[in-house]
Formats: sequence, structure tokens, C-alpha cells
Amino acid sequence: MFSPTHIPDPAQFTAATQDCYSDLHTTLFQSSFRRLTICPICPVQTFHTGSLKVKDFPDQLLQDAQLDPTVFFKFRWTFIFGDKVGELRWPILQQHGNRSNISQTQMLKIQEDLGFSKEEWDRIQRAVYWGEPDRQITSVTMCTSPDHSTFIINDFKDSYYVGEELHATIVAKDCTGRPKSYGGDFFQAKAYSNKLNAGVFGEVLDHHNGTYTARFTLPWAGEAFVAIRLIHSSEGVQILKQHRDMDPDRVNFYGFFVGKNKQGAKVEEKVDCNVKWDGVAISGKGSCCCEYPDVRTGLMWHCRKPPTLPCNTLVYYTHGVYKNHMTDLEKEIMDKQHVNRWINGDSRMITVLASNSTLGVREACKPGMPTPIPAGFYLDDVWTSFVCATRHFNAKDKTKCLKDHHIYIMGDSTSRQWYDFIIESVPTLRRMNQHTIENNGPHMAVDVENNIDLHYRSHGTPRISVARQIMADLHYISNEIDDMAGGPHTVIVFNVFAHFTTFPLSYFAYRVSQIRRAVVALLRRAPETKVIMKTANTGHKDFYRSDWLSMQLDRVLRETFNGVGVYILDVWQMTACHHNTEDIHPGPVIIKNEVDILLSFICPT
Repeated sequence: MFSPTHIPDPAQFTAATQDCYSDLHTTLFQSSFRRLTICPICPVQTFHTGSLKVKDFPDQLLQDAQLDPTVFFKFRWTFIFGDKVGELRWPILQQHGNRSNISQTQMLKIQEDLGFSKEEWDRIQRAVYWGEPDRQITSVTMCTSPDHSTFIINDFKDSYYVGEELHATIVAKDCTGRPKSYGGDFFQAKAYSNKLNAGVFGEVLDHHNGTYTARFTLPWAGEAFVAIRLIHSSEGVQILKQHRDMDPDRVNFYGFFVGKNKQGAKVEEKVDCNVKWDGVAISGKGSCCCEYPDVRTGLMWHCRKPPTLPCNTLVYYTHGVYKNHMTDLEKEIMDKQHVNRWINGDSRMITVLASNSTLGVREACKPGMPTPIPAGFYLDDVWTSFVCATRHFNAKDKTKCLKDHHIYIMGDSTSRQWYDFIIESVPTLRRMNQHTIENNGPHMAVDVENNIDLHYRSHGTPRISVARQIMADLHYISNEIDDMAGGPHTVIVFNVFAHFTTFPLSYFAYRVSQIRRAVVALLRRAPETKVIMKTANTGHKDFYRSDWLSMQLDRVLRETFNGVGVYILDVWQMTACHHNTEDIHPGPVIIKNEVDILLSFICPT
């Protein structure tokens, strides 16, 4: 395995590889494979000599240097995801200085089988690919401007019928008003009616030439309008991508060790902690490290050694601080004037007439059903699904549906909203005081008469929270699932995304692959178990937790569970097209509709 103490001899490489090895030697192997995607390691034409092609470079490198498969997993990911397959670009923004004062985590050896077939891996790579600028950005005026970009409805008609499609063309322009010639902007689109409390998500297609097509299905009769937001310019997206891949200390955590000194007095010592993974660093100073490996997953948490207490006295941990390593130009590009702004465009009212058209497939909900775009729509604040025949539940219906069920909800605070909402809307459920931390759990509510028990617990570290969290209460979702017998009365609901936006994609992919492994094993031993995966919410637009970062994780999650036999509950579209102000923790009207779909999965008839 390559590491700072094991750097291969250039003689190991083929002739076509040796030409640029001198650059790779210091940039790639002495630091992190991730640097390859943003460093001009050598001229592109070097890779077109002899038999070695650009698209074959990682495989040839593996063959030449006999790379460890775990290293190759991370290397291939960053090589492909840095840009289009087969291309290496110069950085669009100025390189950042070497952060030599940061203690880099050495590459972690995990199990060689990462749980992805070649076909699955290629599909994931395609899912997260994103276009980027084709030139170096030297001024904010070169960036896509929400004030100058526009859209127009194509072939506008006096009236439409329910079920018809509507297309709009988006023209991205820079801050001088000049049309852009490349893609990569992150737009979100919806058709809506405030009067009708209606909304539907629109799909945006990037033509990679500065223009985009927004496609809508018109699902209700009455008025409608089109609204399009520029969430991030292509230049802003590239900043998010580069810092996610380059900054090993974007977020840090604190561990609190509790014990007694030689005099018997209580002592508490605070140190820096983080996940142990290539490209993730522990901030701060002090000896390194106390390690806390999880044998079943191969994951590891580690902390700097406390001054006097032993490693086995770690009790609590909290989120520390976010660290911003953006340059002045990058800060300008990511300023609120350029982020999450509605763009000007066609404001004409769309008149939609009733028709006999039947929208969507109205079959009973079952696992593995695909999520179309749109996945449904709001009308009078009620969501109608195009995925399957969902229904709406009153308190009596909910109790009847949940009777004789054991429901386990695991994830972040967006899934905890479901736990809280179910308890509040089912009067017979009673919370059990387990004297645990509110945000994390574990929590439980029971209805003895109807034999219902409802559980919630947070996923394992990392978890962003300023409140102290008990380390022993934070379990990996895959381990929890491994310990369940399952069966026809068991329902498992899980989600992961919000606390992973500052970490490398490779880390998240491995975490998700472990959950999939556990789910596949569970469904093999107890196929009647219902497993429901909640997708990511929209809502965050900042540098550390942007919707674009969440969307990347969401795509990895969806592709990983494609064909596994789980129910996929899409909330991305539900949170993006509602008329309420977007919030990572949506209001009760959205949560009610989400829980109705959840219950429709549990009780399809």
C-alpha cells in the first residue's frame, strides 16, 4: 500500500507513465491521491503517447505499481470525479498554500472488498459527475450572475391541459451580461401556484454550453407560474468540490475525557478528534492518537491523547468549529449576492385546463419502485405521489397501520422529525424517558394496547452538534441492522447525508456500502422485513452544507441501493417545490405528507 513511508520507484512504471511521474511523485504519493484532480500533473498529450490512454490511466497505474485495492478505490474515485473521464484540467482557481501545520491522517487500511461491483461503481461515478468551467477564473465578473441570467417558456400557449409538459430555456450570463459558453451551474426549478398552495419539481438539463432546459409536468388544473433559482454558479460548485476534496480539516470535533487525578479529584480533558480516513485531519496540537476502531465496519474514530487521562476515559464529544480556507476571490463567488437567488424570466401565467389524463402509475407501493421526475405534486398542501398509490392517514388510521409493528428509525434530525411527528399524531403512543440526550437518543415510544414500539437513534460519528453527545450512544447504522432479527412485524427506516457534507465522497460511499451490506444480509435472513430509505432534504445553501454537496451524497446513496429491494422515500423534491421557505427541517405540513408516504409503504392497502 502506498503511504508516506512507502513511495514506489519510478522504474516500476511503463514508459508512457514515467514522463509525468516526477510531478506525481510529490503531488500524489507524498500527500493525497485527491490532489490529482486539481493539480496540473503533466500535459494531457503525455497520456496519448504509446498504448496508454487517459481513460486507462488509473488501471495502468494500478497494474504498474501494484496498488493496494483500497488505495485504488480512493484514487480512481478522485481521478474520475475530478472532471470528465479521460480529461485532466488545470485548476480554475488559484492553488491554495500547503497546510503543512495540519496533521494529515495516514491512509486507512480497510477491507479490500468495498462492496461495489465494477458496474455499480461506474454507475455511481456517472451519477455524481458534474460539469465545470473550461477556463481559469480570475475575477468574480466571470461567474454566472443571478441578476443577468434569464429564462423563457418555450412555445408558450394560451392554455395547456393537465398532464402536458412545459419546457423553459435558461440562459446563464456572467456578471457583465455576457452569455456563458460552458455549463455546470446548479439551478433548481419549480412550477407553482401560491393561490392553490400547489407546487411541482422541475428537472433541469445542462447542455454544457451555457444554456439549460427546465422540464415540468403540469399536474393540476388552474393557474401556474415558473420559478427558477441559481443555487450556485458553476464556479461556486467548483469551489465546493475543490474544498471538499482538498481541505482535510474543514470541520473538527472535540473529545472529552473524564476521570480522576492522583488526588482523587474529578478531571475532564478536552482534545481534538475526527474520523480516521485518507484526506481527513485532526486539528490542534498534542500527541496522536487514541484510536477507537469498529471491528465490524472497519471504521475508526481517533482523538489526540489527553494530557494525563488514559484513552479509555473518552465519554463525550461535540462538534468543534468549521474552518474556512477560501481565498478572497472564492469568498466573493460564494457571497450571498451570488448564491440561492431567483433569476429573472418569463412571468406569464400558465392556464391549465382539466383533462381525462391519468398521471402517474397508481399501483400499490412495493420495494424497489423507481422515483420519477416529478415524483408527485402539492395541491392544497397535499402531496399526490407519482411513485405509487399512497394515501393519507388520520390518527385512527395511523394506529391501525402501526399495530403489531416494531419501527426503528435511524439517522439524523430530519428523520427524528418523523419520530416526533408520529408520536404527536398518534395519541396512544407514549414516550419512554430513557434519560438520553434529546438530539441523539436512543428514544422509544410505546402503545402497549396495540403492541406498537417506535424507536429512534442517531447514526454514529461524525455528527455535527454543539451539544455534548455520549459516545457510547452513537452506533453505526449497519451494526444496529446486523443485530436485528427482522421479520414481518419489523420496519427499519434510515437516512444519512446532512453530517457528511464536509467529508470525502469516498468516506461516505464506504459508510453507505456498509449499510447496504447489513440490509442485504437482513433481507436474506428475514425477507419480510420492510426497509425504507429516506433521501436527502434540500435546505442548506452555505459553503459547508450546500444542497449541491447534499445532492452528491444523495446520488451515491440512491445508486448504492438501486436494486437492493428497499423502499425509497424521495423527500428531495418534496422539500424543493413547496411554497414554504426552504429549511433543512421542514415545517409540519411537509412532514405530514412525508409520514403519509412512510405509512403507505408500511400499509400499502
